[in-house]
Amino acid sequence: MLSDAVAALRCPVCQGTFQLREGRQRTLACEAGHLFDAAKQGYFNLLTGKGTVFEADSADMVAARYRFLEAGHYSGLAQAVAQAAAGSLRRPDALVLDAGTGTGHYLQAVLGRSKVAGIGVDISKFALRRAARLNPQAANLVWDIWRPLPMADNTADVVTVVFAPRNPAEFARVLRPGGSLIVVTPRPGHLAEIAARTGMLGIEEGKEERLMDSMRDHFLSGASQSLDLPLTLSGPEVADLAHMGPAGHHLQRGQLAELTAVEGSVATSAKFRISEFTVS
Repeated sequence: MLSDAVAALRCPVCQGTFQLREGRQRTLACEAGHLFDAAKQGYFNLLTGKGTVFEADSADMVAARYRFLEAGHYSGLAQAVAQAAAGSLRRPDALVLDAGTGTGHYLQAVLGRSKVAGIGVDISKFALRRAARLNPQAANLVWDIWRPLPMADNTADVVTVVFAPRNPAEFARVLRPGGSLIVVTPRPGHLAEIAARTGMLGIEEGKEERLMDSMRDHFLSGASQSLDLPLTLSGPEVADLAHMGPAGHHLQRGQLAELTAVEGSVATSAKFRISEFTVS
């Protein structure tokens, strides 16, 4: 499966095709001789030049996300994403791109349901360390989604974006005709019972309308579904939930200690929208 994913990749320097060299260390080698060695954890860093101006998730944030997701709190969402993707992954050479793959949790669910090639991209090397362990059969890449994707045109059948930035023009370019884009966003009321306590951002009015507007030039809107997951969380789990998202960039250790010390359990509800789009 990894070789199938590599076949879709393009060198970020010259846009040439890659070959995967196996040995003591895996290497992506393009026709012009540009080489990208795998890190010891198995991912490849394809960022060149100035890299990225965006703040990547820290090791602590990634660890919090890994603990929370491995505990199964969002397993219902992972399975819903995998089910939504399955219908477009029936070709024998099908490929899925997970944009903003994080620890690889959602890509793992897709690849577990549909035995296809996978590519996961994220700007956090700490996240990619986890993703490469979780999905060793996929090509796990450090990359900035706002830059042109290191992929050939018309090579992906599905792009999944779960709580991650969206680059509609690039997603449309790499998707095959009729390919599917699956976007997961929070709905109003998402984690409302603990949002104020944890410093998490509320859901802005008109968020869904802005999503539709941003896709209009490249995609046709398809099916969408709402998913509610009731959660009962301990203090440490509330702290992990707060620390694993955007608020984690700003939380101080004292604030996390306060959240961890919450006695008893906290009941809340995660509210998601799963939106599907096809290339227009």
